[in-house]
Amino acid sequence: MGYVVSALRENPELAIFLTIAVGFLIGQIKFGSFSLGIVVGSLLAGVLIGQLGIQVPPLVKTLFFDLFLFTTGYKVGPQFFRGLKADAMPQLMLTVLICVTCLLTAFGFSKLLGYDVGTAAGLLAGAFSESTVIGTAGDAINRLALPEAERAALINNIPVAYAVTYLVGTAILVWYIPTIGPKLMRVDLLAEAARMRAQSGAAGGSGEGLLSAARPFDVRAYRVTNTKLFNRSIAELEAMPEDVRAFIVRVRRGETLLDPTPDLVILEGDVAAVIARHEAHALRGDVIGPEVSDKALLDLPVESLDVVVTSRTIVGKKLSELSGLDLAHGVFLAKLFRAGLEIPVAADTRVDRGDVMRLIGTVADVERAVQAIGYPDRPTAATDMIFVGTGIFLGGLVGLLSVVVWGVPLTLTASGGALVMGLVFGWLRSVYPFFGRIPEAAVWIFDTLGLCIFIAIVGLSAGPSFVTGLQATGVTLIGVGLASALIPHTLGILVGRYVLKMNPLIVLGACAGAGTITAALRAVQDKAQSSYPALGYTVPYAVGNILLTAWGPVLVAMMTI
Repeated sequence: MGYVVSALRENPELAIFLTIAVGFLIGQIKFGSFSLGIVVGSLLAGVLIGQLGIQVPPLVKTLFFDLFLFTTGYKVGPQFFRGLKADAMPQLMLTVLICVTCLLTAFGFSKLLGYDVGTAAGLLAGAFSESTVIGTAGDAINRLALPEAERAALINNIPVAYAVTYLVGTAILVWYIPTIGPKLMRVDLLAEAARMRAQSGAAGGSGEGLLSAARPFDVRAYRVTNTKLFNRSIAELEAMPEDVRAFIVRVRRGETLLDPTPDLVILEGDVAAVIARHEAHALRGDVIGPEVSDKALLDLPVESLDVVVTSRTIVGKKLSELSGLDLAHGVFLAKLFRAGLEIPVAADTRVDRGDVMRLIGTVADVERAVQAIGYPDRPTAATDMIFVGTGIFLGGLVGLLSVVVWGVPLTLTASGGALVMGLVFGWLRSVYPFFGRIPEAAVWIFDTLGLCIFIAIVGLSAGPSFVTGLQATGVTLIGVGLASALIPHTLGILVGRYVLKMNPLIVLGACAGAGTITAALRAVQDKAQSSYPALGYTVPYAVGNILLTAWGPVLVAMMTI
C-alpha cells in the first residue's frame, strides 16, 4: 500500500487516471432511477483520493477546462445566435429571467447566511448544475488581493458547496419540473403532447412521408398490373394525388434495367422498385400490383447521410414546406438534430442553420438533396486542431481584457474567453462547414472527459480540507441548495406560461435548458411521451450555459464589494 501511495504522490498523472476510473464507476451507480453522474462521481473520487495529499500542477486543470469550455461553445454556438432572433425571444427572455434569478438567489442566501465567496460560488455552481462556475469563479478568486493561503481556502470551499447543492438541486429538479411544473400550469402533459402531434399531423398534408420520416424505410419490387398506371410517365405517376410519398427508383422491362427518368413511360408487366415508408408498402403496395422477388432490380445503393443545413432557401422553413421542393424527391428525413439533440420531425418544426438532417434515399437522390441543403457530415476521425488551437488562443486574448464596474475589475478570464470564442467558431462552422470539423468522439473527449478531469483535479486539490468544510456548512447548504434550485424554476414556469404565453411543453423544455439540466429534459419527455420539449431546450441551453458560466466572476465581484 505504501508503494501505491508513494507512486500516486510522485506521479500525479496516475492519481488523475485513477480518479477518473473511480469517478466514472461512482457516477454509474443508480439509486432507483437517480444516479450521481460522472461529474459528481469524479469530484467525490478526487476528494477521496485527495486525502493522500496529491499535488497536481494547476496548469493541467486549466488545459482541460479550456478544452471543455471551447467545445461547449462550439456545440451550442449556432443555437446561441439563433436565440437572438425575434421568433426565439420568448425563450430568450425566459432564460435570462431564470439565470438572473439564479444569480440573485445564490447571492441573497450567501449574504443572509454569511457564506464566504467560495461557498457562494459553490452554491451557484451546484444548485444550478453548472460545473463551469467552479472554474470561472476560482479564476476570479485567484485575482483577489488576498493572501495566498486565504485564496486557496476560498477556492477549496467551492467544491464542498458544489457537491452538496448539486446532489440536492439536480435530484429535486429532475422530479419537480416534470411533476410539479404541469400542476403549476394546470395542464396534462400527455394530453398536450397528443394535441401538438395532432396539429403537426394535420399540417403535414402532402408531406406526410417527410413528416413521419423517423420510421424505417424500404425498397420493394412490384409488377405493374394496375391498368390505371399503364402508359404513364414516372413524373405523372409520382404527381398523382396520394396520401403517401413513394418514388420509383428503378424499372425492369424484360431483361433490361432502366433508370427512372421523369419521362420514362411505365408499361404493363414492368417491374418497379419503389422506395417508401415500411407502412406505405404494407398498406398500399398492392395498388401497384403483386410484390415480386427481384434481387438484381433491388441491388442499388441506398444511402443514409447526415447533412448540415446551411442553405438560406432552407433555413427558417417548416418541414411541411420542404416536401414540395425538388430536393425532397426520392429522399426521406429519418431524424433531425439540433445542438446534438434529436428534435421532433413534425410539420411545424422549423429548420435552423446548423441543424443536422439525416437523409435516406438512393445515392443519386441524396447527393442531389445535399447540394440544395448544405454540407454532408460524413464520418471521419480527423479533428481540425488548427481550428481548435486558434480558437482557444484567440479566446484567451479576448478573455484577458477587463472592464471596471463600480470600481471592481471584471474579466472573462482566459477560460471564459475560450467559451466565447467557441460560440463564434461553432457558429462559423455552421455557416462554413467545410472547415472546423470536430467528430462526435472528439467532442466527447474534449467536453465530457475534459470537464471530468478538471473536476477530478479540483477534488484532489480540495481533498484535505473537504471534510472540514462540509462539517462547517453542510447542514445549512442542504436547505439552501433546495430553495435556490426551486425558486428560479418556479418563477420561470409561471412567467413562461402566464406572461409569455408559451406552450407548456416548450416552457418545461426551456426551464431544463436554462438550468442546463439534460436529465430534467429527459424526465419531461418521458412524462409527456413526446420529444416536443426538446424544441424549447436548445436555445435556452445555449444561452444558459453562457450566462451561468459568466456569473462566476460576477458573483465573486458582488460578494467582495
